[in-house]
Amino acid sequence: MKVLIVMSTPNASGLTAACAESARQGVVDSRSRARVVNLNELSVARCAVCGDGWGTCRKQHECQVKDDFQELHRTVREAEGYVFVTPVYFGEPSEPFKAFFDRLRRCEATRDPSSGERGALTGKPAVCVAAAGGSGHGAVRCLECMERTLHRLGAEVLDLIPVTQRTREYQLETVHDAQAVLTETRAAPATRPETEARRGGRKPRRRRRR
Repeated sequence: MKVLIVMSTPNASGLTAACAESARQGVVDSRSRARVVNLNELSVARCAVCGDGWGTCRKQHECQVKDDFQELHRTVREAEGYVFVTPVYFGEPSEPFKAFFDRLRRCEATRDPSSGERGALTGKPAVCVAAAGGSGHGAVRCLECMERTLHRLGAEVLDLIPVTQRTREYQLETVHDAQAVLTETRAAPATRPETEARRGGRKPRRRRRR
């Protein structure tokens, strides 16, 4: 499995970086491929709310603001599983993380499953990690924000892991071990719209044996 680990931190020796490294090692130990991307090293601007509120994201599902998001978006589409690691600021993901999530949501949550369109994250497994390195407060609220966005994108959220300085030692092990479950989870198969139409959205009845 190809697992994309997206983190956001300017501190290579901080708690967030340690969580991302534990995730990477967990993926490798599970004999899968890991790619780590640090949003703080990229240029990903906030959503520009183009035109009358929508740009090319609505129908073409591509962002028209040209920066590092385009390449990152391609990387997201190619991945088969995800680990999202962010520091906690004011009970929310970091500003670079919110910018990334906002633009990804604009491009992917606008797809129409009834016409056969499938989002980049649809049915794929994801683990979220919130690293609260200061007071330790707000990690759960941060994870709620991340979970809400990922559900909107159709991802299968496997775990939500809050990490603080006090819980660092054993929660880093949790982050590592969660990857064994993630790498064993395969994306849910796409449902063919014409099949659903014939079924009328209902599950097929089992025939009784005679």
